[in-house]
Amino acid sequence: MIVASLLLIVVAVVLLVTGLINGSSGMLVGSIGTSLLAAVALVVGARQAAAARAEADYDEDEQDESDAYEEPVSRSRATRDSGRETTREPEQPVRGRVAERAGERADQTGITIPAQSAGTALGDVDDDEDPPDEPVAQRVPPADAARVARMSTEVLVIDGRPRYHVAGCVHLLGRPHEPLPVNEAVELGFSPCGLCEPDSALLADARRV
Repeated sequence: MIVASLLLIVVAVVLLVTGLINGSSGMLVGSIGTSLLAAVALVVGARQAAAARAEADYDEDEQDESDAYEEPVSRSRATRDSGRETTREPEQPVRGRVAERAGERADQTGITIPAQSAGTALGDVDDDEDPPDEPVAQRVPPADAARVARMSTEVLVIDGRPRYHVAGCVHLLGRPHEPLPVNEAVELGFSPCGLCEPDSALLADARRV
């Protein structure tokens, strides 16, 4: 707009000079009108330039404030994170947590937890430490064993024995037994009996449902 006002001023001067030389009133009027337009354009251009400068100064101030705010926030986060790292306790292994829960459950129920090998995984059974008259464990695919470990159906266990059974198992004859949810039995370290095959029965009942 400032450039346009300068051009209008030049045009007004030319019209003024030409009008005076030729004695043309029309050119004199045109010179006056052009001068007014130049003045208006100059005022508008000056206001636009001032507004642009003010906006630029505002953006710069806002950016400075944002940077000044982010710096202490970053320091605070770094301090918090470092504090967490220094005070964080090492996580208890999953097997240790399971064993701890198993001990608590045993204290509540009075059931003697069967001995387990430290490296025994879900679906794998170590028969080396079983009593001589204990039936072999049912061999179950890991996927089926995982499904059974999530069930809450009750099975039967014998205190101090490593297997869990379903009702009617011949190994239960003449031996005191008590019910226990199968997920808790698995967590406590019991394994499925190879005679009554409780996992097969539980999976079959689940499929029928």
